[in-house]
Amino acid sequence: MSRSASLRIGVIGAGVMGGGIAQSTAAAGYATICTDISEAALDVARRDSEESRFGLAGSVQRGKLTASEADDARGRITWTGEFEAAASCDLVIECVPERLDLKLGVFRDLDAAAPEAAILASNTSGFPIVAMAGATTRPDRVIGWHWASPAFVMKFAEIVVAPGTSDETRDSVVEVAGRCGKNPIVVKDNPMAWGFVANRIYGAMLREAARVAEEGVADHAEINQLMVDCFRWPVGPFAMIKGAGSGWK
Repeated sequence: MSRSASLRIGVIGAGVMGGGIAQSTAAAGYATICTDISEAALDVARRDSEESRFGLAGSVQRGKLTASEADDARGRITWTGEFEAAASCDLVIECVPERLDLKLGVFRDLDAAAPEAAILASNTSGFPIVAMAGATTRPDRVIGWHWASPAFVMKFAEIVVAPGTSDETRDSVVEVAGRCGKNPIVVKDNPMAWGFVANRIYGAMLREAARVAEEGVADHAEINQLMVDCFRWPVGPFAMIKGAGSGWK
């Protein structure tokens, strides 16, 4: 068994993405600790991991997991308000709101609290990984792992390497992503542009979709449906914003 197969995973932030990521890593066989400063957020994440459209119970109903596999996944997740518990893991995935100052603070705290060999990953949608690496004393062990919502379903895994990210760090995270059922694609950090690959292209598409709606050519619901029908997207551009922000009930 590789070292990556036995990693303990910490998740910082229990929002829509953090809760979904914790569910995904637990279902993949990893002992997972998810923390948040808000007890209410933890309660919602715990409930959604069970009862939401793509939660464990729903996955059993859809035949994606057996009842035994779902029970095992539940047993692997710890929901806690203790930051240090999640920071003590071998791989820690930061999932706090998209504010660079907030993320930099989290990485400073993780650098102080996490084991020396721990990998620190960010689920940022587009902030430069090199900035977060610079907030630590271990830039070789800092990497981006950008997930898509719903985290448990989407195969998307944008693995973002900064200039200082080591090959060992990259390979470990790629292996974990693969074990989580994702299709990891390694891309390069580019501090001069926000969004890596997926969100740079999605942003351009969304700006044009908004322009079409503003011109009165079609409304949001019609644009969503046309894009689904033409390109076989699971949802349209405006529906994606709503789902990513509030979850998939």
